[in-house]
Amino acid sequence: MGQYETDTDEDSHPPAGDRPSLEAIRTAPKVLLHDHLDGGLRPQTIIDLAEETGYDRLPTQNPDELAKWVQRGANRLDLELYLETFAHTVGVMQTPEALERVAYECAEDLAGDGVVYAEVRFAPELHTERGMNLDEIVEAVHAGFDRGSSEFGITMGILCTAMRHQARSLEIAELAVRHRHRGVVGFDIAGAEAGNPPTRHLDAFQYIQRNNFHFTIHAGEAYGPPSIWEAVQYCGAERLGHGVRIVDDMTVNPDGTVELGDLAAYLRDRRIPLEVCPTSNVHTGAAPSIAEHPIDLLKRLKFRVTVNTDNRLMSDVTMSSEMHALVENFGYGWADLRWLTINAMKSSFWPFDDRLRLINEVIKPGYAALVGES
Repeated sequence: MGQYETDTDEDSHPPAGDRPSLEAIRTAPKVLLHDHLDGGLRPQTIIDLAEETGYDRLPTQNPDELAKWVQRGANRLDLELYLETFAHTVGVMQTPEALERVAYECAEDLAGDGVVYAEVRFAPELHTERGMNLDEIVEAVHAGFDRGSSEFGITMGILCTAMRHQARSLEIAELAVRHRHRGVVGFDIAGAEAGNPPTRHLDAFQYIQRNNFHFTIHAGEAYGPPSIWEAVQYCGAERLGHGVRIVDDMTVNPDGTVELGDLAAYLRDRRIPLEVCPTSNVHTGAAPSIAEHPIDLLKRLKFRVTVNTDNRLMSDVTMSSEMHALVENFGYGWADLRWLTINAMKSSFWPFDDRLRLINEVIKPGYAALVGES
């Protein structure tokens, strides 16, 4: 492919003293597309639910110590080790009451951080240990989100996730479609990428497509372009969960120009959204640091980049802290954060008219007020 200049856009990179502060970013309207319900519990809630449900495998009963234990366990630079920490959060989310509480608190926490629209994903098949069926599981999460949305003024959508190393993806796809008018906005697969290619789940993706529904695929996190290629060209992914390894299909020349491989060019040409989770990518070893994370290169090349939290508890992040990390490391200003936010809203699985309304009536006025525009 040809060589491309990266976009420097000096106007969007203000002097250090004028850059958005963490406190100001918290007041900005934000959009979140990639957040795991079982990765965002409050530590005290885990302890409370463990006591209520008889779960006796927590390493500590102290909420501060539990948070540190989970975060220390997650930050081991390996995706499969990172995923081990979910045993405890999933372990206490096995009753309708527990699921509803976790979903309600998720809506409250996100709204408190300035998020106006969120798609939160979870794997229903992981919550059947105490006898709930899949429909009851989704209904409990929807009840929590619905109550939270009403009380805190945030729009919440559910993504039903299938585990890519299991054989229930078609069943979960059917579940997602059954609940498409009761809180579910799409379908996803997640779990360890290596050895579990998305093409194993073609029947699930085809079912979603035949029913005119939406799906995203975890790809390009711990595994490179072949995983992304399968997700897009065989499975038809509308978005990519993470997708940062697409940089492996690029060459950055000494003069700063970039040569895109065929797959990278296709993703950019087709405006396929990347659900990028910077801090999580560092914790799983997908990027060496925030400063060296490929999100800035992808943004300068005008890929459809969005910024996300992935797992707020495990990575000790919020949407505001993720945005502030980009301000600190790449000099982003309000124009950059607004661009990322509108990208995310455009890429959401919410109905088109509602997306436009949020962009025009909430997001654009919100950022205009922050930069002092009328």
